[in-house]
Amino acid sequence: MISVLIADKNYLSRLGLFTLLNTSSNFEVDYTEDDNFENLVATIKKNKPKILVLDFQSLSFNSAQISSLTKTFKRLQILAITDYLTKHEMQSALDAGVRSYLLKECDKDEIIEALHATYNNERFLCGKVAYYLTCTEDISAIRPAMDKVSCQGLGITDRELDVIRLISEGLSNKLIADKLELSTHTVNTHRKNIMTKLDIPNTAGIVMFAVKNKLLAA
Repeated sequence: MISVLIADKNYLSRLGLFTLLNTSSNFEVDYTEDDNFENLVATIKKNKPKILVLDFQSLSFNSAQISSLTKTFKRLQILAITDYLTKHEMQSALDAGVRSYLLKECDKDEIIEALHATYNNERFLCGKVAYYLTCTEDISAIRPAMDKVSCQGLGITDRELDVIRLISEGLSNKLIADKLELSTHTVNTHRKNIMTKLDIPNTAGIVMFAVKNKLLAA
């Protein structure tokens, strides 16, 4: 059973997500609309959720408050579900400790997948969020292209993030294996899985992704 607390000021979003998750035997769900940060902290202490589903925009919470949550509740994972924001706002939330990020337009299957991935300590991004954050243009400029981008989620484990960072530093499979205390076969498997997940055909693509995507900064 995965305990989930929904924090969202928007009534329809909050109730819709609560109803969706409440029909599944995998989740124990509660929600709050309170935009008082101290009250949210008290609710988390009381409910002890594994995952906080947070629309920080609707609650007017900033990155410092998000960071405070992750530092106070070490085992709490945060899944942000918002509308499109500025890149700075979305990136700041991820840098502050948001584990996974979806858009309000994501469907049921993607939400369920994101919750399970987040619970398993994976970073899960909506495909459109990943695309948006790795583009140099703002949303208004890339909207036509964005409409063609799949919303299918992107799940990357912490270990895969480690491998991506080390590949971007130019390390060979052998050196990566030594550094992470893995076999070269395991590192090669991670490399193949990464290329499949990111739809990248070669190592150069992995390096480019790591350079462009600040989400992967150590």
